[in-house]
Amino acid sequence: MPLLPFAQRLSERTLALNTRLCLGLDPRAGAYGSHAELRVHTLEVLNACAGLVACVKPQLAFYEALGLPGMELLEEVCGVAHGLELPIILDAKRGDIGSTAEAYATAWLSGPHAGAALTVNPFLGFETLQPFVEVARQNGGAVFVLVKTSNPGQADLQGGGVSEKVADELTRLGAQEDSGLSSTGLSSVGAVVGATHPRELADWRRRMPYAPLLLPGLGAQGAKPGDLAGAFFPGGTGAVVSASRGVQYASGLDVKAAVKAAESFRDELNAALESRS
Repeated sequence: MPLLPFAQRLSERTLALNTRLCLGLDPRAGAYGSHAELRVHTLEVLNACAGLVACVKPQLAFYEALGLPGMELLEEVCGVAHGLELPIILDAKRGDIGSTAEAYATAWLSGPHAGAALTVNPFLGFETLQPFVEVARQNGGAVFVLVKTSNPGQADLQGGGVSEKVADELTRLGAQEDSGLSSTGLSSVGAVVGATHPRELADWRRRMPYAPLLLPGLGAQGAKPGDLAGAFFPGGTGAVVSASRGVQYASGLDVKAAVKAAESFRDELNAALESRS
């Protein structure tokens, strides 16, 4: 049975569980005494928080840094998430030309990762997005393309109208899907816009009407849930807000603290939307 489009699955879960939170899972080797402890804690946080979040976002760098055991853990995380019917955003920020882009797209958006979403870097040119978009569409997945990232240094390269140019290309790609858009009106071509730019969010939402938005920066990077309502459609869909360290390591390795932090972020995001309506 074909998978529903990623954006539709994400929106349906958002509404069913009344949550706009994305759980970032970034296991840091220095926080643990052994790989076994790292594995157990990462999976415990995933299972404990699953009912509080709209999706999960493993940051591939942390798994790659652990070598083969880390990549095995990544596959285990994805397998558990599938079992929990939790949409997966693979945060890899891949981007390259030609056959290399095709290989990246095949690796992370098809086969065992069919139906997942992948973060993509567009700064080698818009033609390099096409392989990722095509494979995502074929497999019910999505891409989240960097538009305006959460780090302060983003202005070095993303200012001067560059982010706007990327956003307009994503709108063009999203409009191509037309009748293929999910029932939510969202396409398979999403955008990464930092939650650390709260005053700009409503403008980005209007500029990219078909794009699901991924907003990193909640918690450790300083973004506040109450400032983010502008990223959402009136019904409370269209975006998810990612918190990683602020949940997984809310209080050391205390899983109950992670759950409490996830509950708090979820409730604060919902309150921000309710106050807007």
